[in-house]
Amino acid sequence: MLLRLQDHRVGSDDRSSRNASSVSAQVKVTKPSKGKKHYGGIYGRLLALAAHALAEGQNKREPKDLWQEPVVPASAWRPCADQRDWEPNEGKNGYIMVTANGGINQQRVAVCNAVVLARLLNATLVVPKFMYSSVWKDVSQFGDIYQEEHFIKYLAPDIRIVKELPEELKSLDLEAIGSVVTHVYVRKESKPSFYLKNILPILLQKRVVHFVGFGNRLAFDPIPFQLQRLRCRCNFHALQFVPKIQETAALLLERLHKHSAQPGLLDHYLVGPHAVAAMIARSDRAKASKYLALHLRFEIDMVAHSLCEFGGGEQEGQELEAYRQIHFPALTELKKTEKLPSPAMLRSEGLCPLTPEEAVLMLAALGFNRKTQIYVAGAQIYGGTSRLAALTSLYPNLVTKENLLSSAELEPFKNFSSQTLVASCHLWYLGIEYTMAEGGCLQYAQISGD
Repeated sequence: MLLRLQDHRVGSDDRSSRNASSVSAQVKVTKPSKGKKHYGGIYGRLLALAAHALAEGQNKREPKDLWQEPVVPASAWRPCADQRDWEPNEGKNGYIMVTANGGINQQRVAVCNAVVLARLLNATLVVPKFMYSSVWKDVSQFGDIYQEEHFIKYLAPDIRIVKELPEELKSLDLEAIGSVVTHVYVRKESKPSFYLKNILPILLQKRVVHFVGFGNRLAFDPIPFQLQRLRCRCNFHALQFVPKIQETAALLLERLHKHSAQPGLLDHYLVGPHAVAAMIARSDRAKASKYLALHLRFEIDMVAHSLCEFGGGEQEGQELEAYRQIHFPALTELKKTEKLPSPAMLRSEGLCPLTPEEAVLMLAALGFNRKTQIYVAGAQIYGGTSRLAALTSLYPNLVTKENLLSSAELEPFKNFSSQTLVASCHLWYLGIEYTMAEGGCLQYAQISGD
């Protein structure tokens, strides 16, 4: 998708490319006039392409290769995460406990990293726990979202996993004996050498280490290839969602594909073979209907944490600051002691979440016309339906999980935001295979179809 914005030759014929280039050239001003705002770089190109696309009419035909993989080598990639080149880990150096914080995405990253640490330190992993979040307000634990037995069994050739500590360790005051390690002690994306030097001695001495608030605390690059493969193996194979989530995601897929019998390449990983079989059995054998899954990442927690402004004036500023004081007190304190970048600077550097209005620009610039079926994943948009007005007016075929599922089908997920988000974001995974064990929903937009 980004390639289309960076290179006008992708997805366009010569004529439209020349037109887009000429429009793009108009926004590049060497000496901007005082009081006027001029945009260069990718944002300027986005505006130019969007203006060009909208000027040609909303009902124009989409570029022929819009739904195709633009990078030819990527279509030849094959998954290799399920391959193993080592013997099982005995886990004899002690036990690793993890209490993961954040939302479902951060929790999933923490689980994958914990699996790698268990292998690295030759430790036994206790099935991870999830910290209650004041943002998500969800009490779901590992077994409520993922298939616990499958997780333990699938990773058995790699590491030893148990459901609980042995009895002689349960009664220990882990904080008192120095076995609790918080996220403050471990820097983000720490290298394996950090854990071998600082954590392994604690593990050998105390027999147990409890990581509290453990999120993105292991480096992605550089890291030994086999450990990286293990992280991917955990993410794509070991972490299978529980049946009720898979079945609900399968229902969403069916209705977006208009009951097609043609499952996607990754469907059996994401919704499970039984759900895929049920989808095919209930289908009318029609050609699959294409859709675009869009995660705006414009929930109030993302908006507040960004420190950006979004056109809501003083009222918006007060509301977001009040939210920060409750949910991000450390950020509030940091603002008092450090000179942080201004909202204008953050936006100029591309560090602000896209607003729904900017998402419209992106979709138009990429070439999606008014007839495109769009599925909006994720949680409640900050600003509600009024904030989606620009998106829904230009793209009327827009649906959410509430449009596609009945109240009875949504009932099992009531008050469980993480489980709801997982089922919703299933649609975002489809047609995507990414190498890092990042988990959760990818930001901005991805496509699925035939």
